[in-house]
Amino acid sequence: MSAPLPDLALRVAVPEDVDLVAALKERVLRRDLEPLVGWDPDRSRARVVEHFSPARTRMILVGGDVAGTVTLRPDGDESWLEMFYLDEQHQGRGIGSAVLRTLLAEVPAERPLRLQVLVGSAARRLYERHGFVAEHDDGIDIWMRRAPGGSAGVTAAS
Repeated sequence: MSAPLPDLALRVAVPEDVDLVAALKERVLRRDLEPLVGWDPDRSRARVVEHFSPARTRMILVGGDVAGTVTLRPDGDESWLEMFYLDEQHQGRGIGSAVLRTLLAEVPAERPLRLQVLVGSAARRLYERHGFVAEHDDGIDIWMRRAPGGSAGVTAAS
C-alpha cells in the first residue's frame, strides 16, 4: 500500500520566484545535464530568467514549502509543459503524477501537449505513464508529445 500524498498545493508564481526556479533547476538538472553538455550556472540562470513567466508558472508546495515548479504555456494550437522541477527529496512519492494530472485537466481536450526531457532522466517514465510518446531524440533532449485527448497516437521517431 502506498503512502498518502503529503499536503500538496499549487500557487501562481510571482516575479520574485525567479530565483527559486533557478535554484530548483540547478538542484534537479545539474547532475544529469553536466555529463551531457557541461554546467554553466550563469547560462542556466539566464535561460530561466528569459523563459520565466509568472502568470503561467505554478510553484509546487508541500506542507506549505516550495518543493518544485512547473509551467504550462500555450503556443499556437499546442501547449508546452516546461520547467517541471521537483526537488529530489519529494520525487518518487506521487507528487509529480498528482501535479501532472492537475495540469492535464487544464489543457483543452483538442490541444496536444509537448515537452522536452533530458536523455536518461527518470522523469521520462512519468511522462510515458501519462500518455506522452517520444518523437525525437537529439542525444541531449527527447521531445515528447501527448496527443489531443490523451491518447498515445504518435509513434516514436529519432
